Amino acid sequence: MTKQDETYKAAGFGEAVPRGKRPAVVVVDFTYGFTDTTYPTAADMDAPIAATRRLTDLARSKGYPVVYTTIAYHEGEIAHLPWLRKATGMAALLKGSRLVEIDAATGMQAGDPVIEKKGASAFHGTQLAALLTGACVDTLVVTGATTSGCVRATVVDAVQSGFNVLVPADCCGDRAKAPHDANLYDMHQKYADVTDSDDIANWLASL
Repeated sequence: MTKQDETYKAAGFGEAVPRGKRPAVVVVDFTYGFTDTTYPTAADMDAPIAATRRLTDLARSKGYPVVYTTIAYHEGEIAHLPWLRKATGMAALLKGSRLVEIDAATGMQAGDPVIEKKGASAFHGTQLAALLTGACVDTLVVTGATTSGCVRATVVDAVQSGFNVLVPADCCGDRAKAPHDANLYDMHQKYADVTDSDDIANWLASL
């Protein structure tokens, strides 16, 4: 155990998250604007998408909800959203454009809900919490992009909305390794169990 780990443990962080009996998988922003590197907002997400698809296919086969998210703006919103003054590249994510479409490599199915959002969290200003509560979900598996942005914001809001949260690290991607690693560490200490797709797949198969 490192000195850093000892510091967090002494403060009471890093305890294991209980796992319930009714999971759902939320796939955050695996849209072309984040996955197709011809766009400046994107990064290489091939490996995280493949690892995520393994879990979504399994969850769906067992009757558990799989939910996708996308950021999509109308032209008239752009000048009025503070986030877009800081992250100006996000203004390219216009409703109706290819950038906001879910990447076909994810294997999304016609019956999977898609949550359209305006900011980082999949919960803020959306119907996601109500949808999950209506499906009696008790444990949320969060995957997607980017680890340090929309994944982290979704994880924090998921906990604050009353869900136990699991994050398979190999199912998440970012534009750089340092923020990816730092945010996985912090999420594991405070908000979620950060694990991997093998662990999640074995757990789903056991339910």
